[in-house]
Amino acid sequence: MPRWSIAYVRLVDRLCAGVGRFAMYLLYAMMAIMLWSSITKFAEFPAIWTLEMAQFTLVAYFMLGAPWTLRMDTNVRMDLLYARFSPKGQALWDVFTVFTMMFYIGVMLYGAIDSTVYSFTHGERNPSAWRPVLWPLKLIISFSFGLMLLQSVSILIRDVAILRGERI
Repeated sequence: MPRWSIAYVRLVDRLCAGVGRFAMYLLYAMMAIMLWSSITKFAEFPAIWTLEMAQFTLVAYFMLGAPWTLRMDTNVRMDLLYARFSPKGQALWDVFTVFTMMFYIGVMLYGAIDSTVYSFTHGERNPSAWRPVLWPLKLIISFSFGLMLLQSVSILIRDVAILRGERI
């Protein structure tokens, strides 16, 4: 495989690993938010921001963890036939299916960017008592879809390497 493709795969893998590691710690942030919510409710002084902030943290955790899930190949797969294929057969099947995934992620990325721009330019807020702005969360979602698209290209390069009898 060309050096640029190996460098691309390694760079994207490191980036997704770093973002995935950051996302892992968001669970602790969410637990702290929920603990604070419990404390303030017990003290009869409930905070209005805790439920939404916990939800936003969960969305960030889920979306920022998705590229790492793709990288580690731990996503859910129906492998009634796939598991019976040889490694080259699996790579060949993945080469065909990765284009479907890339198309889907590309459409989602387009929609996420459009929604983020709208949210930023119009000052969109969540219709609740707290009324937080939504563009930071939408920016995280767009960033995550961008990383998933980069990771799917990395998966394609890896599968082509396997078909060529090489390992990255």
